[in-house]
Amino acid sequence: MLARVHDALLSGDRPPTRPRDLVERSWKRVRQYGVNPDLGDPPAPMTPDQVEQRRQASPLSRVLPLLRASLTSVAEDARHIMVITDAHGVVLWREGASRVRHRADGLGFAEGATWSEGAVGTNAIGTALAEAAPVQLFSAEHFVRRQHPWTCTACPVHDPRTGELLGVVDVTGLAETVHPTTVALVCTAVKLAESSLWHQHEGRLEALRTVGVPLLAGVPGPALVVDDHGWVAAVTGMAPVDRVAVPRPDQQLAVHGVGLCEPEAVPGGWLLRAADATPGAVPRDRLRLSLELDSRPVRAVVEGTNRWLHPLSARPAELLLLLAMAGDTGTNAAELSRALYGDGAHLVTVRAELSRLRRTLGGLLLARPYRIAPGVDVRLPDLTGSAFVRNSTAPGVRALATGGR
Repeated sequence: MLARVHDALLSGDRPPTRPRDLVERSWKRVRQYGVNPDLGDPPAPMTPDQVEQRRQASPLSRVLPLLRASLTSVAEDARHIMVITDAHGVVLWREGASRVRHRADGLGFAEGATWSEGAVGTNAIGTALAEAAPVQLFSAEHFVRRQHPWTCTACPVHDPRTGELLGVVDVTGLAETVHPTTVALVCTAVKLAESSLWHQHEGRLEALRTVGVPLLAGVPGPALVVDDHGWVAAVTGMAPVDRVAVPRPDQQLAVHGVGLCEPEAVPGGWLLRAADATPGAVPRDRLRLSLELDSRPVRAVVEGTNRWLHPLSARPAELLLLLAMAGDTGTNAAELSRALYGDGAHLVTVRAELSRLRRTLGGLLLARPYRIAPGVDVRLPDLTGSAFVRNSTAPGVRALATGGR
């Protein structure tokens, strides 16, 4: 049946039934990319040296033993292979049943190969990257006919510190070995890997704390010590915060409750203290969203001891607008997913976007629930006349164009 659907849609005939929405979206994308359904050999893989460089740079190398323990033996028993890619779909590691690995070689599914949708059409790895969600594909749901004898299940892995996409974990086998519980198995292994990355982060933060606490004891006024991602290890003279914006060398940084700070490198992180340490000065940050037509791109403006501008792309700007409208009570990922996408099924994507936004604005944004920090004065333009709101693709933001909430 899937093969008949595949052939009918590619020939322009009426299919006996529609493919799944996920598959239909992916096929539309890969046809726009110009992928040939009769694709022969995939693009040439990277050299072993290039693969090794990507392995060493990948944070997933730190959880490789855990993923092996969770999936490799299961994959061997079930005649599958476990594959780990980077965020671009490049295969970094591949382990599992030797006979399946040999057959996968003939498909070009080996270390160094790129398995994005644009390179090889609809497949679990590339489609999981495009959809930012777990994906299981079976047989003729693959766009390229050479992949029809296979089934594959993939789940994206995110950096728990930043929400950044790190790569994909995939379990692949011949079509007759498909099993619905493989999705739960792969997703559980990914959650364990992300949890391990977070525990490693906490260990590094604790090591930084041993440096930061004695250092702050000699600093007058409010100050804090943070890691390279803005996570706070120690503070003095101010209310505790969990995260600030990412420090950059020789670039001042706005911190809520402190004002504009000068980053100073310390072992394992940064010391942040007020750039204008006037005695008795009490800095106050005000957050203003600029959505006027002449602001391209949209900007977040932080005004305290100084003025700090940060350009925002459409989705972060929509999130920040929704958080501003949520007020002091805040909101959660499910409500934001419905406001942005019309349903509550995009929790992972929303949390990743929020983490990146908090990485930019630091202590100005809080979690559990997501909200703008108390004491921040939020200023918004006239939303009903805003072209940004009117042209937004987010249902909850579009409602603001008519004065809705």
